[in-house]
Amino acid sequence: MFDLTGKVAVITGSSKGIGKAIAEAMAKQGARVVVSSRKADVCEQVAAEINAACADGPGEAIVIPCNVSHKEQLENLVAETHKQLGPINVLVCNAAVNPYFGSSADIPDDAFDKIMDVNIKSNHWLCNLAIPDMIEAGGGSIVIVSSIGGLRGSPVLGAYAISKAADMQMVRNLAVEYGKRGIRANAIAPGLIRTDFARALWENPEILGRYEATCPAGRIGEPVEIAGTAVFLASDVSAFMTGQTLTVDGGVTIGQ
Repeated sequence: MFDLTGKVAVITGSSKGIGKAIAEAMAKQGARVVVSSRKADVCEQVAAEINAACADGPGEAIVIPCNVSHKEQLENLVAETHKQLGPINVLVCNAAVNPYFGSSADIPDDAFDKIMDVNIKSNHWLCNLAIPDMIEAGGGSIVIVSSIGGLRGSPVLGAYAISKAADMQMVRNLAVEYGKRGIRANAIAPGLIRTDFARALWENPEILGRYEATCPAGRIGEPVEIAGTAVFLASDVSAFMTGQTLTVDGGVTIGQ
């Protein structure tokens, strides 16, 4: 039920952290994955590791570098995927930024604009570029990696939280607009995960201690614990699920 053999999966921001774990997991399930981020050399290393691990199976990885904030690079990402692997069946929008930590009253305009451009507009662009492939194939799966920040207010991550709430609304819109064309769109809202992206949070003893104290699981998560959810949403086992946001946070949003 979780088999992705023959599926072409594009994963943005997949040179490390959650994106890398998703690329590895999907390749293990037989997908032909596109590892993509701004730095080609790091992507090449990840792809080499995936191909070594999948040497005896159908899964494989190629590299197409892309800075998601540039529309022409997203267009190239889709065009090169077509050229090298074929039409896109699975799209995982994982790349995101958060250049500012502090009060919303003090965020510089350029930081606010960057968060909205990368975390929302680039996902909007890329989904619209990939959807024609999915329509032609009779269906497909879009997964946007959001955050529990989009479910809660924050005194220090306000703009980021706004962008992640918008990602949840984006999948609802896509689900309604394209559901009858066989396209599903869902989001994942991770809690605090041990990634470089969130390092400023989990390396802060006060923040880490507060999270662990209020989290029913008693700890932060690991990237691989998000990857399984992405495989679920990409595969036929979730064929009747669309427009939803799956919270994967160790229970922290239902804790005290």
